[in-house]
Parts: sequence; structure tokens; C-alpha cells
Amino acid sequence: MLLHIAHRKISSSLIAVTAAAALALAPLLPARAEQDKGPPTIRDTEAEQLLREYTRPILRAAGLEKQNIQIVIINESVFNAFVADGRRIFVNYGAIMQSETPNQLIGVLAHETGHLAGGHLAKMHEQLAQAQTQMIIAMLLGAGAMVAGSRGGGNSGLANAGAAAVTGPQEMIRRSLISYVRQQEENADRAGVKFLTATGQSAKGMHETFKRFTNESLFAARGSDPYLQSHPMPAERVAALEGLARSSPYWDKKDDPPLQLRHDMVRAKISAFMERQDTVYRRYPMSNDSLPARYAHAISTYLHGDLRTALGMIDGLIQLQPNNPYFYELRGQALLEGGKPAEAIAPLRKAVQLSNNAPLIEMLLGQALVATDNKAYTEEAIAILRAAVARETEAPLGFSQLAMAYGRKGDYAEADLASAQAAFLRGDNKTARELASRAKTRFAVGTPGWVKADDIVAAKMPPGRNSN
Repeated sequence: MLLHIAHRKISSSLIAVTAAAALALAPLLPARAEQDKGPPTIRDTEAEQLLREYTRPILRAAGLEKQNIQIVIINESVFNAFVADGRRIFVNYGAIMQSETPNQLIGVLAHETGHLAGGHLAKMHEQLAQAQTQMIIAMLLGAGAMVAGSRGGGNSGLANAGAAAVTGPQEMIRRSLISYVRQQEENADRAGVKFLTATGQSAKGMHETFKRFTNESLFAARGSDPYLQSHPMPAERVAALEGLARSSPYWDKKDDPPLQLRHDMVRAKISAFMERQDTVYRRYPMSNDSLPARYAHAISTYLHGDLRTALGMIDGLIQLQPNNPYFYELRGQALLEGGKPAEAIAPLRKAVQLSNNAPLIEMLLGQALVATDNKAYTEEAIAILRAAVARETEAPLGFSQLAMAYGRKGDYAEADLASAQAAFLRGDNKTARELASRAKTRFAVGTPGWVKADDIVAAKMPPGRNSN
């Protein structure tokens, strides 16, 4: 399930599928303070697993399979995907929703992998640094000319020339940067098609997606200056991409039906969790008895308070696919959020088993064990949650539930440390330091717990550190 929405810190230089990069680059301004917090992200085991399976062969073809590239889902409804730090591909949930086939989304991921494989982020940083230096020099020279003009009394021509010397180079530098980004996009298109061909997949989906963008933006782009576009002019780009894509022997290859079903299930799930109920039922009317539609109906029903009806719907899904871990997860989450944590334990245990101990689902099971207020579950909850946060280090839920379990046990040093780690991951550094400072007084000096607490106090602990 969509366990939580959290803020994630990312770099300020983004290479995106859309043309937004042009606007981001034009001012050449440092990132704003609020941008440092990063966009809110969505966590869901089912969706993340599907995206990992989409990207794994692409990354292998690109020679990046050992780089531990992560896929992060952003809580934005618009179609967009980008790379930001050389080790993560960010995908808006809107890109998943608007990709009707797996191949369309895989094509976008292949394009973004092209940026990673080409080292475009590092090269962009170099270009930005060079542009900053050039702009500073131009501004200093222009300012000098304006000062000289003012000292010359009526020599307004020299002062005007100084002003032109400031603005002219800035415009040239901006155009140069945008041209550079446009070339990177062309290179990423070519690389994406190469990776898809190497993995026996069609590039038709990538072409379909970019062609749709072209049709939507043709009117807006009409009459615009091609040199001010961060991406190639839409028609030119799509024509070049189509030529590349059609040259692949896999152009007409279709997605396997089981993969298409999984794609449709994730889209239905995202719709049910992220869209209004009336929107969900317009997408999936009650007359639609497909598995994705039934999934969306069950989620929407539980979210809007009809637990009894929702459980009946979920049980119907389980009967159809008794080995689907996400149906058991849904049942457990519905019971947990419906105030029945003890009843949630059994389906969540089944979900953990069927998902091969997926850490986010383990956290949900740990939460159910803690929520029962039964001390007999305390040690089990601690063991499960410790295992979960060891493998999933950036989910505050695991640490907050671990803190509650330790508190129930009376281990207040570990409880404070886990609470500090949860606050740190939420971006609440002030609370994290306060809790970590108190944890330090409870641990013996020099012990692992004391060291981890001290790291938080000193704001040195990266999100990946945990209490294991």
C-alpha cells in the first residue's frame, strides 16, 4: 500500500523528460531553501517492484546494474521523469497513470537511463560552473565600462555599451546552455533506443509518449525560437526518434499480457489512493468487472469508511489470486486503519511471506503488532522492525514504530534513538537532535547507540544509518 508520503532531498539541477529544464536553467540561480527539502515521494512495494523490473534489464544494458540505481515515485500528477543525482531516477505517479502500456513507461525509463549512462548530470554541473564564471566576468567588465562612462560626464555611449556588455553575454550564455541541454536530450533518446533494442524491447512506447507530447505542445511551440528550447523542437525530435525506433527489429513487439495486467493493477491502485472517489469511479465504473477495476473499487471503498464492504471485495480478490501478496497487504492495512490491529496481523504475516519479506510490508506488520497493545508481541515487533529498517533505511515509519516497541519494552535509550532517526528522516532536524541528545545520556559513552546518537546531534548522520 501507499504507506506514507515523505519529502526527499534532491539536486537542484534536473534533466527532465519535459521542457521544464529550460525554465530552471535560464536564471542560473542557486536552489531556494524550500527546494532543499525536495518533493514529496510515495512509497509502495507493488509499484516500486514493478518499476525495478522495468529498469533492471535497461540498467544492465547500460552497464549500470552494479550502481544501485533507485527508482523514486514523486507525488505529482503531471507526466514527468528526471534524474537528479546520478543514482536515482525520479518518476511522477502521473507518468505511471498516463502510460497505458508498460512499454510506454519503459521507454521513458530508458531515456532517463541514457542521461545516467552519458554522465549528463556531471557534465551539466561543469557547464553551469563555466557559465557562472563567464557571467561573472561579463558582469564585472560591463560594470567597469558603466563606471567609466559615468565618470566621463556626458559619455552616455560608453555607459550604454557597458550595460549591453552585461546583458549581451548573459543571453549568449543562456542560449549556449539551453543548446547544450537540447543536445543531451537527443543523446538520451539515441541511448534509450539502443538499450531497448539490446534488451529485445520495442522503442514504440517511447515514440508514442513523445509524439503525444508533440501533439499537445504544437500550438504552444508555434512561432517560438528553436534556440530557446531546452529540448529539440518537438516535431524534429519525434521524427528523429521514430526513425531510430523503427530501425529496431522489435518495433512491433507487444508487452506480455501478464505484465500488462500488473501495469494496469498498479495504475488502478494509484488512482484509488491518489484521486477523488468520483474520479476513480469515472475511470473504473461499477459495470467494469476487470481485476484492476475491482482492485480500485476495494481500495476506494475502504478509504471512504465502508470497511465491511471493502473486506468482502478484498476477499473476492484473494480468491482470484490467492498468492498475490498485495491483496493480503491491502486487507491488513484496511483492518489496521479500521481500528482492528489484532485482525490485521494474520493477513500481514501472509503478505510478508508471499512478498519475500518486503521491508515496507514488514513495517506495516510491525505497526499492527505494536498497535495491539499486547506486550507479548513486543519482542517480535522489535525483531521484525529492526530487520525492516536494516534493508529499508529511508522510511520514517519503521523507526517510529520501533521507538514505540522499545518504549513498551522499557528500553528508553533505544526508543529515543529510533525516534531521533525517524525525525531525522522526516527532515525535522531540531527534534532529531533533541531526542538524540537525550539518547546519549541513556547510552554508555562510546557504545554503538551513543555513537549513532552523537552523529545525529552533530548532524553528520546520513539517512542510511540505522540502529542495527
